[in-house]
Amino acid sequence: MRELVLDTETTGLDPRGGDRLVEIGAVEVINYVPTGNAYHVYINPQRSMPTAAFEVHGLSEDFLSDKPLFHDVASGFLDFVATDNLVIHNAAFDMGFINMELQGAGLAAIPPERVVDTLQIARRKHPSGPNSLDALCSRYGIDNSKRTKHGALLDAELLAEVYLELRGGRQAGLGLQTRVEASTQHIGHNTETYRATLRPTPLVRQSCPEEAEAHAAFVEGIGENALWRKYDTA
Repeated sequence: MRELVLDTETTGLDPRGGDRLVEIGAVEVINYVPTGNAYHVYINPQRSMPTAAFEVHGLSEDFLSDKPLFHDVASGFLDFVATDNLVIHNAAFDMGFINMELQGAGLAAIPPERVVDTLQIARRKHPSGPNSLDALCSRYGIDNSKRTKHGALLDAELLAEVYLELRGGRQAGLGLQTRVEASTQHIGHNTETYRATLRPTPLVRQSCPEEAEAHAAFVEGIGENALWRKYDTA
């Protein structure tokens, strides 16, 4: 099961009052385990940056001035998320901005049934709280020491670890994680791919000659059409 753990940064709290997206970060998880695939982009909001928002994420108007507009990155973002679910902490906030930007670009909004809110999950699991991202990292022993300011990709990576714990802990991935032959990070319009390589030195066969001989005799005794003959290298 593929899901995208996502976070955003904005110019403020009200998407209908003129606030805009300035950063999107998302990491791919399969069966709750991060695969290494990620999406990250900064966005020019075409407006000033309020001091209160700058103090949260540290993204200045000057820094964002040469970044792409949302409609320039919308197709890449939608290609990355595809039709899979989005996992977000306090999802109503982020989705309010994402859907406003999508609709402003003439694109369809992402429906609520595709959104998993980890804040709601955390409140059910830990009703006495607190259930902020920092509090959940502390609860589950997740290192968030690099989170001196909010950052969409870093927060998405931390939330992916929290999400695994909320869904049952590290054991949830045993036997379930799909093998990833290539990990890809999408940064704005650029894509970097890292492919797995073969082991430089083959593993040494652990069976002794007598065991290999006994195995060959066993397969021979099954008959000429034995499926094991296809894989037998003894």
